[in-house]
Amino acid sequence: MTAVLEVPQDTRQRLLDAACEAFREEGYQVSIDRIAARAQVARQTLYNHFPSKDVLFAEVVQHAIQSVLVTLDGDGDLRSTLLAFGHAYREKVLSPEGLAILRTVMAEAPRFPKLAKQFFRQGPFTTRQRLAAYLERAMAAGILRQDDPDFAAEMFTAMLLDFDRQRGLIDLQTDLLKPTKTAQVVDCFLRAFAVGKDMP
Repeated sequence: MTAVLEVPQDTRQRLLDAACEAFREEGYQVSIDRIAARAQVARQTLYNHFPSKDVLFAEVVQHAIQSVLVTLDGDGDLRSTLLAFGHAYREKVLSPEGLAILRTVMAEAPRFPKLAKQFFRQGPFTTRQRLAAYLERAMAAGILRQDDPDFAAEMFTAMLLDFDRQRGLIDLQTDLLKPTKTAQVVDCFLRAFAVGKDMP
């Protein structure tokens, strides 16, 4: 019987997966030994791929950035596109994994300010920029009333997340993804930015 050699890239991915889980559950203080045990590799194998825990944490943060990015793909109408975006955004950010990532990054921001800034700019900020660009196109096309697209994107994302995220982070509630919430938010947003809506 021929032995199957483990591909180094597979080991690296297993280490990253184990580290993501460990940092989410136990924070940065989790030991290298516990991460290696989760990945079912020797401690030295971990160090062969990641020379320090700081480097490993940086990789985990980079992975987390990708996990919270939400796109606005598709060529549907405005409401359908915002519904799809809203559902995906809420599912990613309000999932147990999403909340755990945010807790970890926030807790370690003073220790790793550059990583925290990178997480913010490449994750939540980039998502909001993409949303603002989409809303600006809708305003230019006369589908939404003319307004500041950055403010509109900020308001929309806050409506989607704010109170529910606080419930999850602080009150530790888990029933955050009620199916009707996204539609309520989208419809409220569309009424607020409807063409012909009187400005104050």
